Amino acid sequence: MHIVRKLNLLVVSISLGIGAVGPAFAQTDAATGAIASSPTPTKAQRKEARKEARAKKNAELKKLEDAGYQPGRASDPNYPQDIQDAEKKAGIGQGTGQ
Repeated sequence: MHIVRKLNLLVVSISLGIGAVGPAFAQTDAATGAIASSPTPTKAQRKEARKEARAKKNAELKKLEDAGYQPGRASDPNYPQDIQDAEKKAGIGQGTGQ
């Protein structure tokens, strides 16, 4: 009976030891390396990206206006057609058909 008790204690000790070691393997350098390799952009980088996107959209709008599109017309009955014609004339938006 004494041997059975020692054997049970040994099995429990080994089980607890294995259970405690398992989570330690979960946090290796390989797991954190993926996070470190793709850092989030800084505030200055995000601001620069917004400026670039705004400049691109403004240039596109300028091309459309030069091609005859007038975005300020109120209640334009030809709305979808006039911007599509201006896009076609300016060579913008091809390949984005609906």
